[in-house]
Amino acid sequence: MEADSSEADSTAASFKAFLQKSSSRSDRNLYDHLVLLLVKIMDERPHDAVDVLEDMSLELKRALFKDRQSSLREHVTPSAGDMLAEHQLLLFKQEQDFNHEDPTVETGFPNVNETAFYLEQAGVGLGREETQRILLALKLLVESQGLPRCRLWGKILGTESSYIIAEAEYAEGDGEQSADEDLQEEEEEEESGTQESETDPVPRSTYTHPPMVPKEAVGTGANRCFYFVCTEPGLPWVKLPPVSPAQITAARSICKAFTGRLDSPVLSYPPFPGNEANYLRAQIARISAGTQVSPSGFYQAVEEEGEEEEETGRDQCQVNPEFEGVSSFEMAQSLSSWVHHIQHILKQGRCTWVNPAMKVEDDSIEEAEAGEKDERPDEPEPEYGPPLLTNLSQDAELFHTPPWSLRLSSTITPQHAVAVLRSNLWPGAFAFSNGKRFENIYVGWGLKYTGQGYSPCVPPPPQQEYPSGPEVTEMVDPSVEEEEEMRMALEEQQEVQQESEEEEEDEEDDN
Repeated sequence: MEADSSEADSTAASFKAFLQKSSSRSDRNLYDHLVLLLVKIMDERPHDAVDVLEDMSLELKRALFKDRQSSLREHVTPSAGDMLAEHQLLLFKQEQDFNHEDPTVETGFPNVNETAFYLEQAGVGLGREETQRILLALKLLVESQGLPRCRLWGKILGTESSYIIAEAEYAEGDGEQSADEDLQEEEEEEESGTQESETDPVPRSTYTHPPMVPKEAVGTGANRCFYFVCTEPGLPWVKLPPVSPAQITAARSICKAFTGRLDSPVLSYPPFPGNEANYLRAQIARISAGTQVSPSGFYQAVEEEGEEEEETGRDQCQVNPEFEGVSSFEMAQSLSSWVHHIQHILKQGRCTWVNPAMKVEDDSIEEAEAGEKDERPDEPEPEYGPPLLTNLSQDAELFHTPPWSLRLSSTITPQHAVAVLRSNLWPGAFAFSNGKRFENIYVGWGLKYTGQGYSPCVPPPPQQEYPSGPEVTEMVDPSVEEEEEMRMALEEQQEVQQESEEEEEDEEDDN
């Protein structure tokens, strides 16, 4: 009987192993399928189980392959590169009617490809592909905004994204409208301040804040031009706000990299009055005032009637129609062949000095009439910067570093080379000139040269080990017996010494 039962168990095990063989078409074997089929029959308990057995088995197989037989595609989220490509594709689909345009008429934007050709010789540029996309983006900007003149100012790098910057000039009437808007904003701020002071019953402090320096009018000084920025060609252009003297003064006191987001706050000390858009505009004004140069004689000063003293300098210049050009070799030899054609920014934060105490005096007169007596503020000393069209040879050094570096783009073929000028105070600012044509561009982090970083001194060489000898050789620690003997010897010496001292004292008493 035991032999028969063991034989039956082995037969059942072999049958079960056969049923559990894996299938080549599905993940489920016959044994599991039969178990699920029996469970389904016991759960549903159909009346005609024998007739519907095949249908129920087919339903179990269909449930297994239901997800795999789905013909729907998964939703693919477009990446940032795909979305940028869609925006840039629109740049190449701009439609333009060439039949009604005269190709000889100058457009509002320069030929960026020609500028890139010369900059490539100087070893500067953004690459041909990116330059072509920027050219199409500038074309779209000029057509959409109706700008009379626009040029590529440069590119400022950031930690998250970079800024492509376009410089444009105000058309006739735009400057007056912008100035009126600024005046309205200032009046609204003053009215809001007076309303708060009238409704606020809390006593006010007697401290008088230093007078705020007013910003320059639109179209003059640091606000002579306005700027549009975008992070990539094809994305929308954003117009930067005008810059104020307080923002330029604060930008001189900090050194902070850009993030690439215009609305991000500028966390620094001293605090900066504005967000990154204002900080970017302040740095653009500083870089333009220090690095925008041209060949000597290309511009000439505008002579106006009733000019003030020569110390104030001129604030405008125009193209000299009699300029015949200077050879590239001569321009690459001396800094006297280059001049600044953008006004210098004073310590006040403006290109033209203004007396901020004038408004304070008017306020003090009104307060005196009301019965308050305040001391008259001290008269500030006027500031004067270098006049317009000053030679670069007069620029001052910084941290024992010359402000400019000159060279030819090629020493092998100097006949066809261009003069390349590089700024050492604003790394990333370059200018080139072939004698008659010139251009300025900036490609960098938007930060001024701050000198070499701190490098600690090299440590001295390690000293040699002290020579070993009997004087410095460590002794073996004594045992307890040796310490006891030494203690007894010391006590005996002390007793003998005390006895000798007592005998000497007795002899002195006898004498």
